[in-house]
Amino acid sequence: MRTRSRLLLLVLSVLVPSFVAAAIAVAYVYRDARAVQDRNMLDTARAMALLVDNELEKKEELLRVLAKSPSLAAGDLPAFYAHARSVVPPPESTLILFALDGRQLLNTRRPYGSALPVRTSSNLGALAERLGLDRTLVSDLFMAQVAKRHDFAIQVPVKIDGEIRYRLAMGVNASSLQRLLVRQRVPDTWLATVIDRNGIVVARSRLPGQYVGKAARASTLRQIAGKDEAVYDALTLDNMESRSYASTVPNAGWKVLLSIPRSELRAAPLRAAALLGGMMGLLLVLGLVAARRFAHRAIGPIEALGRSAQALGEGGQVSYQSANWLEIDSVARHLAEAGKRIHHAQADLEARVAEAVAATERAQQALLKNQKLEALGRLTGGIAHEYNNLLQTLTTALQLTSFATRGNDKVQNLLDTCKRTVARATALTGQLGSFGRLQTARLATVDVCAQLKSAVQLMKGSLQSDIAVEVHCAEDLWPATFEPLQFDVALLNLATNARDAMPGGGTLRVDASNVAQGDGGPLPRGDYVLVSLTDSGSGMTPEVMARALDPFFTTKPPGQGTGLGLPQAYAFAVQAGGTLVLDSIAGIGTRVDLYLPRATGTAATAVPRAAVNVGPARIQGSGTVLFVEDDAVVREAVARALDESGFEVMVAEDGEAALRLLDAAARRPDVVFSDVVMPGQVSGIDLAAILRQRYPSLPVVLASGYTEQQIAVPGVQVLAKPYTIEQLVALLSRSTAS
Repeated sequence: MRTRSRLLLLVLSVLVPSFVAAAIAVAYVYRDARAVQDRNMLDTARAMALLVDNELEKKEELLRVLAKSPSLAAGDLPAFYAHARSVVPPPESTLILFALDGRQLLNTRRPYGSALPVRTSSNLGALAERLGLDRTLVSDLFMAQVAKRHDFAIQVPVKIDGEIRYRLAMGVNASSLQRLLVRQRVPDTWLATVIDRNGIVVARSRLPGQYVGKAARASTLRQIAGKDEAVYDALTLDNMESRSYASTVPNAGWKVLLSIPRSELRAAPLRAAALLGGMMGLLLVLGLVAARRFAHRAIGPIEALGRSAQALGEGGQVSYQSANWLEIDSVARHLAEAGKRIHHAQADLEARVAEAVAATERAQQALLKNQKLEALGRLTGGIAHEYNNLLQTLTTALQLTSFATRGNDKVQNLLDTCKRTVARATALTGQLGSFGRLQTARLATVDVCAQLKSAVQLMKGSLQSDIAVEVHCAEDLWPATFEPLQFDVALLNLATNARDAMPGGGTLRVDASNVAQGDGGPLPRGDYVLVSLTDSGSGMTPEVMARALDPFFTTKPPGQGTGLGLPQAYAFAVQAGGTLVLDSIAGIGTRVDLYLPRATGTAATAVPRAAVNVGPARIQGSGTVLFVEDDAVVREAVARALDESGFEVMVAEDGEAALRLLDAAARRPDVVFSDVVMPGQVSGIDLAAILRQRYPSLPVVLASGYTEQQIAVPGVQVLAKPYTIEQLVALLSRSTAS
């Protein structure tokens, strides 16, 4: 009996310390899990603060581009006002130009020349006095005087000849940051908040309309005062008990607060601790029941079990080894499984946070890419519009000269040289236009296989003889709607890239097939024509491929690449309603997939693009034409061409003048021919819509070099610039005859 008691006491002396060690392990696991949660959540808040900072930097970059505008450097404020409104159209954002003394010189939310507010509601002036004018300033939240909404402002200095002449500011609707928070898909029980330097709520993932513009709680402001990052327990404005994680937006001094209910944060560590504690309790009960009978056998295994529990409490892995005792083996096995589950849970939590951050970065990169292409499209589209006006004047003048010098072969040869040069310039402006909006005048429903085979002949001319080109088209290939010229340019750019990747020769394979896109792919559900170009070249590294679609990015030496090849192909595919997918492996090759939406119509018979040419016979017309054109040079040349072609010409320099001329005319013209983009309140599209209402039977023809508006006026025909006299006369004659 005494021996049994001693054995029992010996077993208990092992079991009790083991249980205490297990309790310590439970507490350690709980504390360690909480610490991991705090680190991960603070990383998430830091990532969201960087997203907000990135959003502000994009607007700063746009302001710095506008600050270098030639019209602003020349002091031409009306021209800069028009340019600013086209780049940053209200009401989402407002551009304000300040003099150095704080006076507003122009405000894109108000007409140019109208009375402007004497003072501003933002604290940019105070920030400028404190920080200086030679840096970017981000204001705190304020109520805009004109728009009557919550805004914040970003200001950059405008330097001309090395001196600060103006201050250029952008008033941004605070709701833009609200949309940024929504895109992060914060769980419904969490709360993400952006506050300014004064602690005023700028954006909020939950109930923004109720709390934007209100001050955060004083207790919260005390916790984060003077700190770049902070972790603290707080009560949110909507009375949620939470654990909050604060991180500072680097260049603005604002704070991003990520608040999570304390009960939700405690749940996972408590479950792990409860599971481990339950196991330890079971171990003690089993030990007490079996102590009298198996004490002499249990001492060694229980000590080993205690060591395993201690290792688990210290965060180590627990390995299971059989002790030939069912109860102890079961507890040891459960301990090992619990250790694995705890480690897996921690790894799963870290993986989820990393996945969320990676998804946010991918979404941000896609957004930046689209914004870069959109900004480049606005710039190149405007340039294309101006060049098309110049090319239109040259085209018309060359044709008039050709008519006047018919029979003089020497002059005709010189004119042919000029016409070929104009044709090359027209193709160049077409490439520039690929980054802008769709040009409906140049869209066509195309037999993709026929267009592809035609483009391949052009591609072969830019490839060396040791590169083999293989073309494979699927049977019954669907048609697609796009600009044929831009399709050819995109394929030529991709072929040029493939050529540079295969300096020693190789194979370029071009495939066209029909694909059906389901859920989860790069595009919405639907039918697409897939055009794939695969080369056997050097391929790209992951770092290069990540930036390959960025405009002006190139790995070629200076003077050998513009960095616009892949971006042009990507812009073409997006404009056509599809996308471009790039896949490359260094040392193996590159594959580029162009997805083009299936067209519902029938492909038209391929017609070669009209060259800038003059035929031996001159087309004559008749009737009266009201010609509306704001460019004086184009107006003079085309009006003369119409007059010499047999038309009676009425001329107006803009839409308002055309309406006044129609109201005062004794008789209406037979047809109205107008440019699309014109100054004033009435554009060419507006003029066509007004004439459709007032004079439904009056034919209207519009000429478009480039426009961001879609031409959707029923019965209105569109002629793309530059056009030939024959094209214009034929179209006007058909319009008056119908």
